[in-house]
Parts: sequence; structure tokens; C-alpha cells
Amino acid sequence: MTTATLFIGGTWSAASDGGTREIRCPADGELAGVVSEANAYDAVRAVAAARAAFDGGEWAGVPPLERGSFLLRVAARLRERKDEFARAETLDTGKRLVESEIDMDDIANCFEYFGKIAGQDSGRLVDAGSSTVVSRIEYEPVGVCALIAPWNYPLLQAAWKIAPALAAGCSFVLKPSELTPHTAILMMQVLEELGLPAGVANLVLGDGKTVGSVLSGNPDVDLVSFTGGLETGKTIAASAAATVKKVALELGGKNPNIIFADADFDAALDNALNAAFVHSGQVCSAGSRLIIEESIAGRFVDELVRRAEQIRLGGPFDPDAETGPLISAAHRDKVTAYVDKGIAEGARLRCGGKWGDGELKKGYYYLPTVLDQVTSGMSVLKDEAFGPVVTVETFSTEEEAVRLGNDTHYGLAGAVWSQDAGKSQRVARKLRHGTIWINDFHPYLPQAEWGGFGQSGVGRELGPTGLAEYQEAKHVYHNIDPQVTGWFADRTSEGN
Repeated sequence: MTTATLFIGGTWSAASDGGTREIRCPADGELAGVVSEANAYDAVRAVAAARAAFDGGEWAGVPPLERGSFLLRVAARLRERKDEFARAETLDTGKRLVESEIDMDDIANCFEYFGKIAGQDSGRLVDAGSSTVVSRIEYEPVGVCALIAPWNYPLLQAAWKIAPALAAGCSFVLKPSELTPHTAILMMQVLEELGLPAGVANLVLGDGKTVGSVLSGNPDVDLVSFTGGLETGKTIAASAAATVKKVALELGGKNPNIIFADADFDAALDNALNAAFVHSGQVCSAGSRLIIEESIAGRFVDELVRRAEQIRLGGPFDPDAETGPLISAAHRDKVTAYVDKGIAEGARLRCGGKWGDGELKKGYYYLPTVLDQVTSGMSVLKDEAFGPVVTVETFSTEEEAVRLGNDTHYGLAGAVWSQDAGKSQRVARKLRHGTIWINDFHPYLPQAEWGGFGQSGVGRELGPTGLAEYQEAKHVYHNIDPQVTGWFADRTSEGN
């Protein structure tokens, strides 16, 4: 792929200083491509292009139903090019091809959803208490948006931002993770081919310190939407505060998977494995905290360990692989340090806790890991591993289960497993997390809001609220029969 991979103002270009970056597949280190590496000047150019496009009004002035029709065409084009997009995503992330294919279907569904609702909300009339006043609330695009996406679900997380931004009539600058840029490049190609006006969609590739900081602090940016780590989110929020711009932050989680003794044992066990180890745990909503009723804990954890040890690791095109590598050597080192610290604090290592060997040494593999006998105060309960690691806690009462489930400064997602519907609903109501699954884990719907409580972030993606994040509400008060108020007297005659 050419290194002219920045898309600014409707033109493909190289970085202004000629910077490039090699992208290598984390499964085996093979070269996936070479892309432009933007600098601060390139980021400023992209914001200026987005600002000019928005202020020019060409896209914002398109009727919402037409903007929705454009998004439907994007969805159709993504389905046509599914294989190409999935392969590019897989080579960047190392995840199994089948997982990337599922992601592409979800991305098309996201564009389709926002395409269908783009013209549904035309505002509302407000009763002003007068027959001579027409008062209405209108929704307008927020303006220029900086969209900063992560590496674990590169195009999916970007689509959650791009689709509502375009539906609302905004322009944007997208910065994907510097580790996983290729599907973002393909997405810009689709938007260009389908005729999106120049400057509405812009793409800069580069690291957060160089490029992301320019986007979040730029006064010409009206909204920053970021998905990623907590500390980076705090930095972005502080930078955005200088110009009081809107922010939407999805910052991860420490998600409880609460299993009562009356749960369907086999289904709960199977889903506990999925919750913790899908995509090698590199999922913001991963069920990394197994909270299980004492009476079944011994048997359940023994089975969890037995099954975890059987999980097959392998490359993206290995038909026998069930999960893949971590994203980088640096991230594998971070997960290793996380597990080692937990063991030093008293957690019992039941399986895993080491790198892959043999052919797996070519990539950044870490074995599925279970840490048992974890107690409050341990770092593995407070910190997010973002890897294939699950911790085990136990409870004896419903109240204790709720207390443990809420014992986190995050609040993104959680699950409750029980065949008692009343108990499940009671616990779900008391858990302070943005999504609660009952007798399931991981599914989401584009029509249902996604986001977290606490330090999992602010704002919501998906659903009607996900569209509203990219809009501003304006009150238009129209007096159709204006009269002189007489509030201030006209004393002109008095002076004579």
C-alpha cells in the first residue's frame, strides 16, 4: 500500500516531513504494510480542512434523510468489500479472520442503523403558552469532531463514531491507533468513492502524543470522542477543557461476571470462558472478574481451569486456533507484569501466567490465565489487565455479590447468572454499570446505548443517544405577532 495514506481535504498525501511507520502482524511479525506517520502540522491541516468543510455547510446542509441514504450506501459497500476489510483488520490486529469477518458485519449494521434514524428526529414544538408564539427545539450538528479510535476493534470503534457524526451533519478528523491503521484507510476510500464532499472526512495516522494531543486541544475542534485507556482519557479531557469542547470518553472497565449457584452450570462456564478470553481478553467489556457463589466455586473454577488450558492459540488464518496474540511486545510485557504483581500479592495462579512457546514464539502470545483466591485490595482487582486474565472472587449472599460487583472505580459492563428471574433483575438494577447482561455475556445492539458509569467514561455511543452526542439543541422562539411592550417609557415629548 502506498505511503500517501493521510486523507486531508479530499486529497491523499504523505506526511509533510516524509515520516512513515511499518505495521507488522502481531501473530508472526510479518510486514502488513507501510503507512504515513503524521506530525503535528498534518493534524492542524486536517482540522483546518474539517473546519472549512463544516463552515462551508455543504454536508451540514444536506437534508438528514439524504445523509441517512448515504450511510446506507456505505453499509452496502462495506458488505461488498467485507473480505478485503476483514483481511486488513486481521493482519493489523492478529485476531482470527472469522472474528474480523463478524466485526465487518457489525460495522455495516452500525452504518445501516444510523442511516435509518438520521431523519427521524425533526425536533419538537414547545408550548409557549401563547397563540402568537411558535417555539421549537431544533437539533444541529455539533461541528468539527476529533475521533480517536483504539487498536483492539479498530474499524468497529471508529464506525461507532463516524456513522453518527455523518448522520448529524458533522465533519471529522479520524485518528486510528498507530498500530492498526489499514481499515481506516479503506474506510476513507469508501467515503471518497461514494461522493462525500471534500474535507468532511479526514484521516491522520500517528501516535497520540504527536497527533492526538493536537486534535484534543485544537480550538477549531468542537467535540472529541475517544475510546481507550483511562489515563489517556484523563489527559484528553484536561486538554479539551481548555476550550470547553464536548467530550465523549469510553475508557474501559473492570467487569464483574456474577454467577449464582442456581445458574445453568454449563452455559455459565462456557460464557465465562468467552467473557474472559475472546480476542485474548483485549476487550473493554471483558468479563475479567469472576464472582461466584461459594457453594459451587470449587467445582466451577476447577472446570474453568481445565477448559482454559485447552484453549488453542494461533495465527489469524490457523483453522484450529480459538484465540490469537496480544497486540504488541510492550502490551505482552504489561500483562506479564500485571499477573506477576497479583501473584506476589497473594493470588493463586491456577493456569497460564506465561508466554506461548514453540511456533507461538513468533508472535506476542500469552496463555489464558486464571488467578484464584483474589481478595479486595489486590492490584489485579483494581487495575485493568486488557489481556487473557480472569480473577476469581467468591460470595455467600446476594448483597455481597452486589457489593463486590460494584467494588470498582469503573462501571462499563457486567453480567448476572441465575435461573431466578427476580433475583437476576434485583441484582441487575443494583449494579452500577452501563450494560448488564443476564444469562449472557458480550452481545450488543447498535440501537442500544453503550457506555459506562464512573471512570469508564462520559457520554454514550450507539442508540439515539449516540446520535445526540454529535448534535446541539437550539431553541427557536418565534413571535408571529410582535407588539410594543411599553416596558421602558418613551419620554421624548417630556424633553420638549
